Amino acid sequence: MTTGPLPRIWFERPVLPALASTVGAACVALGPGTGEDRYAGIEEAIGAIAGASPYDGSVMDRAPALRVIARTGIGYDAVDVEAATARGIAVCNTPDGPTISTAEHAVTLMLMVAKRVTPSADALRTGTSAGYYARHAGIELAGKMLGLVGCGRIARRVATIAEAIGMQVVTFDPYCDPAGIPSQITRIDTLDELLRSADVVSVHVPLTDASRGMFDAARFAAMRPGAVFVNTARGGLVDQDALLAALDAGQLSGAGLDVTTPEPLPTDHPLLGREDVVVTPHVASATTDGKVRILQAAFEGAMAVVRGERPDHLVNPEVWDRVAAATAAGGHT
Repeated sequence: MTTGPLPRIWFERPVLPALASTVGAACVALGPGTGEDRYAGIEEAIGAIAGASPYDGSVMDRAPALRVIARTGIGYDAVDVEAATARGIAVCNTPDGPTISTAEHAVTLMLMVAKRVTPSADALRTGTSAGYYARHAGIELAGKMLGLVGCGRIARRVATIAEAIGMQVVTFDPYCDPAGIPSQITRIDTLDELLRSADVVSVHVPLTDASRGMFDAARFAAMRPGAVFVNTARGGLVDQDALLAALDAGQLSGAGLDVTTPEPLPTDHPLLGREDVVVTPHVASATTDGKVRILQAAFEGAMAVVRGERPDHLVNPEVWDRVAAATAAGGHT
């Protein structure tokens, strides 16, 4: 049981009502910041519950007592992990939290693009639906091949839904243990082989220096003509000019994107004016259930560190001995 003063935990986003009593009983909640200073209040924090804002050394230096940054999501590319490690700050994430909602969103984008939901709905709104049946050209997905680039938690959940639709599922993931790939997913040895084979390509890889811009003109040219492209991972994985060119050339039949560069896209961006593209503003995990699950997991991770317990999903394990020693020496305030 925690004794003494409650720890001060800073929240980038407001605490959800469903978790208000849990949070209030366990800590003093600081933040969120304001438009003028998104990090206002972090100076007193021992832990930070981080959203999508960047956390570099200058932010960390504002909070000299900070021992943990807990990301509300899987990706931690916005956190300078090296800077955190140098300062003795643990970084953890919540890889299980967004899985269900993000997978459902990826499948939703796939279906919206394949079934051409946007142009058919627009035809009704604009009064141009007379004779639309003859012009409509949706894609039947049963029997088609879904190619998953990456085979982590979200991708495997997407595979389960796609299998129920009647799709064949293949994956390319050189970092995934083949023994961990479910039997309904066929492992492919190279990305180019997957791109040549798949009717739908769905991206589920982290953004790193190696993966940045991996979907460029050459990769789109390698895809099966008329394929659908879906990205719910990170916008930086895609060369958007190359994507537009592939759409203009008819190489792709459409694209569904929850992530872009920048976020949000300016309202006059060419991706937003296309009938063959569906773009959502990085909200795949933002269901009511998903938000609660993610925030609760991040909060539990931060509180574990405050108590001197190693969190389940520690991004920089090399820092743990230092964090644990600091916690033991200084308490949790």
